[in-house]
Amino acid sequence: MAPENQDQLKVLVVDDEEHIRIAVERILRRLDCGVLQASNGEHALSILQEQDVAVVLLDLKMPGMDGMEVHSRIREAGYQVQVIIITGYATLETAIEAMKKGAFDFIPKPFDKDHLALVVDRALNSIRLEQERARLEQERQRALLDLNTEKSRIRTILESLPNGVIVTNTQGRVVLMNQMARQILAGEESPIGCEIGECLEDGELCDLIRSQSVAAQSEGSSYELQLGDDSFYMVQTNPVLGEEGECLGAVIVFGDISDLKEMDRLKSEFVAKVSHELRSPLSTIHEQMALVLQDMLEHEQPEKEQRILSRAKEKTKGMLSLIEDLLDLSRVEAGSAFNDVQRVDIRQTLESQVDFFQDRAAEKEQELTLEAAGEEWPIVEADPRAMESVFGNLIGNAVKYTPEGGRVAVRIGPVEQGRVRVEVQDDGIGISEKEQSRIFERFYRVKNGQTRNISGTGLGLPIVKGILDDMGGSISLSSQHGQGSTFYVWLPVSESSVREGN
Repeated sequence: MAPENQDQLKVLVVDDEEHIRIAVERILRRLDCGVLQASNGEHALSILQEQDVAVVLLDLKMPGMDGMEVHSRIREAGYQVQVIIITGYATLETAIEAMKKGAFDFIPKPFDKDHLALVVDRALNSIRLEQERARLEQERQRALLDLNTEKSRIRTILESLPNGVIVTNTQGRVVLMNQMARQILAGEESPIGCEIGECLEDGELCDLIRSQSVAAQSEGSSYELQLGDDSFYMVQTNPVLGEEGECLGAVIVFGDISDLKEMDRLKSEFVAKVSHELRSPLSTIHEQMALVLQDMLEHEQPEKEQRILSRAKEKTKGMLSLIEDLLDLSRVEAGSAFNDVQRVDIRQTLESQVDFFQDRAAEKEQELTLEAAGEEWPIVEADPRAMESVFGNLIGNAVKYTPEGGRVAVRIGPVEQGRVRVEVQDDGIGISEKEQSRIFERFYRVKNGQTRNISGTGLGLPIVKGILDDMGGSISLSSQHGQGSTFYVWLPVSESSVREGN
């Protein structure tokens, strides 16, 4: 083996499969970089503590500490590395989530060697670019405006990058923009010196860039930008700091995620189509089982046969519930769910849902109550079915995960600053702090001895969050394991649309 070049950037390959690590190392030999290997997350973190690594190729699916946790620890520790996710198609959504949290790119398994080399080379170039920028920053005056006229290697590297790059000064004015950024923003000429708002129409992104152009203590941020109907970019913004820690401006990087969004859309369409095709025959089977079971009861058929058929009927009911949740989730993702916007009385909606679940609560000898602060009747502009789905899921979960003899309370708070808060509180099994960050993930369910016999799809809370995000609302959780949970829902209302109760 050739002696290690101390100036080489290092790539760390983290995968529990040895043949994949070896294959990746062979592919990367053509690049000017060193290659290290780790078989699990703990090993990878120990290497990062001891060696200067530029790029981490990280497998998501590993025993023990999975890739998402490793990625989170890398970010928390502040390692200056580019993380490239290695993922199978089954974890594509997780890969997208990782990119939103700062990952550089992702490579699907099985990977093409040329594609792998290209992505890693791009990551290495971005590291070299940052190192070159830092070196030039020490040698030149602090004014970023000089970067536009500097004829140096940084110009060559910037213009060859597949990502768009913009640099602004402390006034939010553009002092550097590469060719890719000009193509993304459809600009024929470099708008050097113009205010960022003249280049970008997205006001929220412009405000983010302006704030990071002057805030030396701010951290980098991610923002998803849509341009036109089918172009999507993950925008990374970071402040540029001087030698004494003062803010000199901001650097903005545009990464194209249009293919990822299209793949996500096709996946949602496929799920919706399959679910739709399955719903009708399953509904028929479920209804016919109910009729046969009723006939067996009337004619006093053997209890064993009744029990078998009853269990099959419950299974088809669970499958129908899963299909309905998948269809609702697909509609939420497509932005076509619950479009029948009306004036919805939240208090009446909650009264209806509480009344609906009273029988189910009574079967478990639970106390289910609705409490309202004051005499206000908050009105929101929303689809009535959407509000029923939100509170039906929350109240249903509270009843489901609260043991017999427990208590479930639904509370409507007063309208404050154009928002009303609704609480759904129970004294059930609760959710541990470790699992609270994942309960809004699709198909995720808390699994322990207390939930083993409780059925569910793991889609209710993601649907709730998707609906609330679309209408400008929000949801949060306060819970401790074994001490119950409280979900807080905030809904935007107009003060003029709040009427007094009768």
